[in-house]
Amino acid sequence: RPDTEIHDAINLLLSKRVTGAPVISKAGEFVGILTEKDCLKLIARGAEPQITQGPVSKFMSTEVKTINPDMDIYYAAGLFLQYDFRRFPVLEKGKLVGAITRFDILRAIESNRALVP
Repeated sequence: RPDTEIHDAINLLLSKRVTGAPVISKAGEFVGILTEKDCLKLIARGAEPQITQGPVSKFMSTEVKTINPDMDIYYAAGLFLQYDFRRFPVLEKGKLVGAITRFDILRAIESNRALVP
């Protein structure tokens, strides 16, 4: 959630061994994403407590490219080449329904190739 303390969120990312996570409001709306890059920017700011503390909303990425569940897999692959993202949130009618990674794209394309005689 946007009001989660940033260091709690970082510890959650570390414990789950993920490089980012969607940020969802109390109302259940997707409002951004917290990535390892966002966290590294925080660390690079230095050791000043007032600079490195606060809610996730202060540090998360809000200009996030999203995709819909019906998007063509090859078009989605092109988006990964166009944007330097590791994952895209998948939204349906404004609600988060999942995420897709570069690895997911590779796996899906290879699975489809295996089905073609």
